[in-house]
Amino acid sequence: MKVVISRCYGGFSLSDKAFVKLLERKGVAFDKVDGESSLLGASYYKAGHAGDDDHYISEYHYYEDRSDPDLIAVVEEMGKEANGWAAELAVLEIPDDVEYEVEEYDGAEWVAEVHRTWR
Repeated sequence: MKVVISRCYGGFSLSDKAFVKLLERKGVAFDKVDGESSLLGASYYKAGHAGDDDHYISEYHYYEDRSDPDLIAVVEEMGKEANGWAAELAVLEIPDDVEYEVEEYDGAEWVAEVHRTWR
């Protein structure tokens, strides 16, 4: 199974181009919006800079399904162009039968096998 993580401090995010490509792969039509809208577990915002009427920024920090085939395809196809702000996306290969979770410290992520913990 393949899983997408960000290998550097700062967190997981997709570039604007990658976000749009992901929406296209999902067959999701979208128009310009004023403010914030939730879609596919992510949010996208119209940029507030003067003259940037057609520019959108994406926030994909908490995208839950990191093994989503469309997400993986976009990251593999685009390479470094898929990286959002402060992200260094990578596709990892892990055994298919592993129940995993993405863990992070200060935005740098890794894949860990799920286990039991108590506090």
